[in-house]
Parts: sequence; C-alpha cells; structure tokens
Amino acid sequence: MLAAFADPERYSHARIVEQLQAAPPPFYRHFFICRQHDEVVGVGGIKAADWASDTHILYLSAVAEHARGQGIARALIATRIAWAMENFPHGRLLVSTARSRRFARLGFRLMGKREAGGRRLMLLEF
Repeated sequence: MLAAFADPERYSHARIVEQLQAAPPPFYRHFFICRQHDEVVGVGGIKAADWASDTHILYLSAVAEHARGQGIARALIATRIAWAMENFPHGRLLVSTARSRRFARLGFRLMGKREAGGRRLMLLEF
C-alpha cells in the first residue's frame, strides 16, 4: 500500500503508520479504507481544521497501483464528502490536489495560485 503514495517525502511510511494506528482516533479525524480480498487497496482521511471553524480537510488519499481505474479514489472522495455533510449542518471542505478536474466535477472550486509541485488548493462549501 505504501507504494500507492506518489510522494514518498510527503507520505513516509512512518507518517502513514502513525496516522492510521493512532488510537483511539478522535472524532475530528476519520479514515475510510477500501479492501479487496482482505487487502487494503485504498485509504482516505478527513480531519477538522483546528485553525478554521466548520472546515475539514481531505488528506492521506491513495489507491494501490494495481487497483487504480476501478473508481476507488472517486468512491473514497464521495464517501468523505457524504460523511462531512451527514455529520455537520454546514461547512467547508479543503483539499490540496494535483487533480483539480476530479474535484471540480464534485463541486470544488479553485482557491489561489498553483502550489509547489503543481498542486492546487480547492474548496467545497455546503
């Protein structure tokens, strides 16, 4: 699963293990995992932004290379958006992504200029 992360400096093995094994996970941080045949093939996190009220961040998103193209990433994104909307009456979702078209199709809009590495900050208000 570690190889699913395209940026090993940003997503080191230690960071992934720390984020997924922190127990108990607090309400302000929630993870969704996709499994196929007892193998984890996708993961996506959502956490509250401690610096902005009613704001959550989509992060730690990855799909194993051999499982790509099956809609897993799209399902993990949709599940996190649905979770936020079910648990909060209103708010904002932020994501830093190199795949801005994927998030634009889901209602996110671009914020600011392109970040280092070609990433863009995107916002969805609900």
